[in-house]
Amino acid sequence: MFLLFPVVSFLFVYVFLAILPAIYFMIRIYRQDRIEKEPRDLLIRLIIMGVLAGALAGAIESVLIRVLNMTPLTPDGFLYVFIEAVFCVGFVEEGTKYFLTKKTTWNHPAFNYQFDGVVYCVFTSLGFAAIENVGYTFAYGPGVLLSRALLSIPGHMSFAVIMGTYYGRAKVAESYGHFDEAKSFRITGYVLASILHGLYDTCAMLNTNLSMICFILIVICVYLLIYRVTRIQAAADKPVAGETVDMTFNPFEDVENVDAVEVSSEAHKPHPLQDLMDKYD
Repeated sequence: MFLLFPVVSFLFVYVFLAILPAIYFMIRIYRQDRIEKEPRDLLIRLIIMGVLAGALAGAIESVLIRVLNMTPLTPDGFLYVFIEAVFCVGFVEEGTKYFLTKKTTWNHPAFNYQFDGVVYCVFTSLGFAAIENVGYTFAYGPGVLLSRALLSIPGHMSFAVIMGTYYGRAKVAESYGHFDEAKSFRITGYVLASILHGLYDTCAMLNTNLSMICFILIVICVYLLIYRVTRIQAAADKPVAGETVDMTFNPFEDVENVDAVEVSSEAHKPHPLQDLMDKYD
């Protein structure tokens, strides 16, 4: 038993370091949802759904890549890499995240504010990213932790911000009976997130001078989505019913006096996790 302790401790440290960046971004997005905090049990379910999405995506991707390998395309060619990154990875991974997020949250009574859509998609995506990061850490060692903390996990979060922004907008549209618009918003969010994910992976996998320049631009976009767009959307949060829906929507659209937006203390409901989240503010 004593001999197992160093091994268990070593595994614990590996797992903790692998999931730490995902925990940080979960806390960050949770803090930005200032009007009404989401139920703890729902957020935990979404993290589990993210882990499940990772397993489903891995199985589907392996089948699709086998099919791709049957084609005359060469694995180091641009077209092969593009198809693998966009269709075998991007659309599959974002698809499993979207499917499980929608099954878990769309009809949940807690989904009563537009920004909730961002929170839900981010928690699912970071659950996915956390389990993926654990796998990479055990496969390639702790040397990959820094690069994945700075690039891969923020990437997953940014894809979720795109999907979640449109997902929340779809919920508002449906609450007014605009079912076609709601469906359009959901599809748009899924497609945009999948394309950005695919382009991100394409540039990383090609590893050419031009692809690295494109990769840097995408990384800049990733951090813009995380730090600017989430603040804008959190500041512009509104209930799923009670005011007119503007169907011409741009997730990058700024809101007036975003830095000065304050939430009424009467609208803020205490949450069991609030004290914990305050420590990481």
